[in-house]
Amino acid sequence: MCQGIKAKDIDRNCSRDAILTAIVYGMQEGPSDHVRLVLTNAMLNVLELTKQNFENPDERNIIMLVICEATQATNPQIQVTALQCLVKIMSLYYNFMEQYLETLLPITVGAMKNQTDEIALQGIKFWSNVCEEELNLAAKAEEAQEQGTAPQYVSRHYSQGALPHLLPILTQTLIKQDEDNEDEPAKAAAVCITLLAQCTQDAIVEQIWPFIAQHFGNDNWHYKEAAIMAFGSIVEGPSAQSLHNLVEQAIMPLIGTLNDAHAAVRETAVWAIGRICDTYADLVTRPETLQSLIPALFTALHQEPRVAFNVCWAISSLVKAAYQVAAEQGTDENDEPATYILSSVFQQMVDKLIKTTDRIDANTANLRIASYEALMELIKNSPQDCYAVVQQTTFIVLKKLEQLLNIEHSLVSNSDKAQLRNLQSLLCATLQSVLRKMHREDVPAISDPIMAGLLQIMQRCVDKESGGVMEDALVAVTELITIMGVQFGKYMDQFKPFLLAGLINYEDPQVCLAAIGVLSDLCRAFEGQIFPLMDEFMTHLLQILENTTVKRTVKSHALGCFGDIAIALGANFARYLNTTMDWLVNAASAAQISNLDDIDQIEYVELLLEHCIASFTGIVNALRGQNELALLLPHVQNMVQPIDMVARSVYLSSESLQASLKLNKSYKCFRNAGVASITKRRRLLNGLSVKSAVSDVSKSKKSKIIQ
Repeated sequence: MCQGIKAKDIDRNCSRDAILTAIVYGMQEGPSDHVRLVLTNAMLNVLELTKQNFENPDERNIIMLVICEATQATNPQIQVTALQCLVKIMSLYYNFMEQYLETLLPITVGAMKNQTDEIALQGIKFWSNVCEEELNLAAKAEEAQEQGTAPQYVSRHYSQGALPHLLPILTQTLIKQDEDNEDEPAKAAAVCITLLAQCTQDAIVEQIWPFIAQHFGNDNWHYKEAAIMAFGSIVEGPSAQSLHNLVEQAIMPLIGTLNDAHAAVRETAVWAIGRICDTYADLVTRPETLQSLIPALFTALHQEPRVAFNVCWAISSLVKAAYQVAAEQGTDENDEPATYILSSVFQQMVDKLIKTTDRIDANTANLRIASYEALMELIKNSPQDCYAVVQQTTFIVLKKLEQLLNIEHSLVSNSDKAQLRNLQSLLCATLQSVLRKMHREDVPAISDPIMAGLLQIMQRCVDKESGGVMEDALVAVTELITIMGVQFGKYMDQFKPFLLAGLINYEDPQVCLAAIGVLSDLCRAFEGQIFPLMDEFMTHLLQILENTTVKRTVKSHALGCFGDIAIALGANFARYLNTTMDWLVNAASAAQISNLDDIDQIEYVELLLEHCIASFTGIVNALRGQNELALLLPHVQNMVQPIDMVARSVYLSSESLQASLKLNKSYKCFRNAGVASITKRRRLLNGLSVKSAVSDVSKSKKSKIIQ
């Protein structure tokens, strides 16, 4: 029952207290371990509903007492569930925990040392949760400082105080990994060290470095892998001043471990290299480092799938680092670098990654996916002198698509078909990356085979369980539209049925959203030339809004599409004006936040208002350019209401406020049409001027707008 109930739906004086009393009594006085376990699990599920109880010190003390007692039960299952309660409490009620830390520290440290993996895992997760909460509080405190305000809650730095007690246990837990790297406590320990490094920053380096230095070259692979894991885990968090020299000293020995006899060591080493690439771009892009690193990565790409998977990620991080360094050295940060340190091996990297996608075991450990993702990053972060290779990659991808389409009919098993769909999706995504880098003048030479392949894929995806492929194919079409502009019109007769099919694919929201995005891009590319097709498209958009089974986020994007249509059609949009205004006004009026604790509701209202206001802006600008503003006079009062809603609320995002200010700026045109300015009209509506309304918005929102 408690899993599906929200706190506001339970009567404080009846249901909640009665439930909690029964649980507390049963956890203490239950006649058997079975009953006590059931009620400890019930406590776990009721915790989110007990905010008012935790605000009362006496009631909080009782709850904490019975849970802490349960962690000492002789039954391991009760211990695990009670520890899960503490993990959840630290996330929900961090600000109440200071007085209990003297008790919680020995309980959780004792759990971390326990020989039962499930118990040890919960002890580690407790401190991971502490770190996550403190990182969130630190981010909020930094934001508040920028705004000149005081944060509601501040970090108590529990992780800093507990660090000397936690690190010896965590490093010993790292050593207990198995060769297949399936040991859950060891993985959890690595995550916890990573979070501790981000929380405690420089403080962790001095305490953990002796372990790393002692075992980095250990002959026992358990200790060696643990030391490398610890090293990779602390790369992010400590300042460059405290870690730069240590990383500089470790990078070459780390590269050397890619030849280690044990796969677990090689896997962790290449992961650590990827972490260094993300954080210390200046070190990994030195010629002397790359001279050893590149061949080592190429060799490791042929090793076990789990090792090669991390190599793909390391290559992605490396090319981003190289591109970042080259961009920073350029004269204009918006210009694509003419070259970078990896240009000489760019072709080799592409070839190696494409060969990796063809490995017989590429389906293992998600290697094929990682290979294509690395290839996409390589293309995305390519300088000007690698453009010829990017062009050639387009033809390679198209050839692979053709091969897949030719073998599809011969596949029988569902697993083979599923693998084929995944591969088609990856190739479509790779095409997206390639098209984003292509020069406009070069696209006509390759657009026909690209579109032919995408049309064949979409033909096979219609009415089948392959929405992911259809979505990626539609996004690839969007890239082609963006580059070709109105020249894409030669494909419209063939493409339109698939676009319409996407717009009515209510069962797969992502496909429907992708289709709406394609329609918006067509409007921007074709402008007024799309008018002959618009009756059919508008019918499908209105069906999306009318259908009660369509997800509300999809409807929000459909409403936002009206603005793009209006700008494309100009005066011709008058044909659809009244219908679209009715939908937009009704949607904006219904955008209410009923529960400030419901993050999903707040995000939905933000999205809805942002799209409605963006469409209002598009409609105003479209009709203003055609001297047709008089058509909007009956709607102006309703169009103002969402601006008031955004301006009054401190819970809505800066994106919503930005959209409102753009619409407010657009309304100035009504002065020339004999309509009162937006400020005067708002005073008539609610006695509130724009200036006074915006002053109610939190300083954080205003500062973001200024930026």
